[in-house]
Amino acid sequence: MGIFGSWKAKPSNQSQVDAFEIVASQVVDLLATAGVVLDDRNLVLRASPGAVQFGLVQNGHLVHASMLQLVEECRASEHPVEVEIQIEAGLQQEQMWVNAKAAKFGDRYVMLLVEDRTEAIRLEDTRRDFVANVSHELKTPIGAISLLTEAIQGAQEDPETIKKFSGSLQKESQRLGSLVQELMELSRVQGANLTETAKEIDLGAVIGEAVDRNLVLADQRQVRLLTSKSESATLLGDYEMLTTAVRNLVENAVAYSEPGSQVGIGLKVIDGIAEIAITDSGIGIPEDEQERIFERFYRVDPSRSRVTGGAGLGLSIAKHAATNHRGELRLFSKAGIGSTFTLRLPIDKKESE
Repeated sequence: MGIFGSWKAKPSNQSQVDAFEIVASQVVDLLATAGVVLDDRNLVLRASPGAVQFGLVQNGHLVHASMLQLVEECRASEHPVEVEIQIEAGLQQEQMWVNAKAAKFGDRYVMLLVEDRTEAIRLEDTRRDFVANVSHELKTPIGAISLLTEAIQGAQEDPETIKKFSGSLQKESQRLGSLVQELMELSRVQGANLTETAKEIDLGAVIGEAVDRNLVLADQRQVRLLTSKSESATLLGDYEMLTTAVRNLVENAVAYSEPGSQVGIGLKVIDGIAEIAITDSGIGIPEDEQERIFERFYRVDPSRSRVTGGAGLGLSIAKHAATNHRGELRLFSKAGIGSTFTLRLPIDKKESE
């Protein structure tokens, strides 16, 4: 019946009791997950390294009351008991979701197995939120396109109205196209394998192309782009991915800058780290929102995003690109003063010489 079957044999003497304990210890030692064996007083006879790491056991006792309750339910049942519960672990009392199973191991003992489900549940929540967000973001332009098409069909005798609605239809189509493109870019950076695509690339060329792709937007917004490459740097990476990341950062800076202002883009190398900094003097980001700024679909100023057509994916794409290249994306911002996003990428020191 396996370790979750009810083993009915009763130890008749101390040697048999000892044998039970030895078998229980050997089983726990073989477990890849968190396992604990308890005696009839609920004292811990054996705990796997995973159980200790989870903080399930302290001074020979189970720490969590919910686990003790599960053990007692198991003792009163003829069958193994299984629950999925939330517990607190570590010095920071972090919330963890675990799947816990308890089964009798003979008449005196109970074996408790605990599997960490936190990451799986977090990923499922992320997937659900992502699907909901995508559905919402697609619904807006698709609904607008449908209404505008109907309006144009009903205004066949009014050229001015048709012209007006056609312009709006084009804007919504461009917005939908941009959203689909950003979703494709996000999917690409999330599933990238740089061991297959990495090549030696020049970060100066990355910056140059990223800036070129924003010239039209900068001209429309009357924002001046200033590029300063005090040093050169090369690294092994994905050219298109990094270009997209820098382009998104520059585009974001331009979109949130006031007409007549400027956006600076610089490159420098410090202790084997290439830093690409994009600085604007725009509206800035409130401190209480800075932790969420890299979340997918998150917008500091939704009204501004509706004007610029942003979907709230650009910074998330840039952060994933940085992570894929073993780097990071830092933010320094003050509301009303401006923001600086710094893409930091590790390179071989000899490459920057």
